[in-house]
Amino acid sequence: QVQLVESGGGLVQPGGSLRLSCGASGFTLGDYAIGWFRQAPGKEREAVSCIGRSDGSTYYLDSVKGRFTISRDNAENTVYLQMNSLKPEDTAVYFCAANLMRTRVDGRPITHEYAYWGQGTQVTVSS
Repeated sequence: QVQLVESGGGLVQPGGSLRLSCGASGFTLGDYAIGWFRQAPGKEREAVSCIGRSDGSTYYLDSVKGRFTISRDNAENTVYLQMNSLKPEDTAVYFCAANLMRTRVDGRPITHEYAYWGQGTQVTVSS
């Protein structure tokens, strides 16, 4: 069964940085648009950032624009989410998933188009 694997979460002070990684074995991330999502306690899962398969298209949630950067290294079969200037409201479990319906990012991501969800990695921003 295909499942993506997230890593890189942790506890960081406000203003700090983390880099999340999304990888997989037996699955080529380079064949898909990949999205990062997050879910905080009591809230719905929301799309944070997504990247197209090969055209450079990206999406960022308004609240993370200018602070987060998504990138991919197909040779390493990994998608990254660089998170800078972290805020307490960024605290959540972060998940990555693959879009099975489209290869480029065009507007706000539709969660049900994504599959192969990982277990998530906890990001906690607190002093």
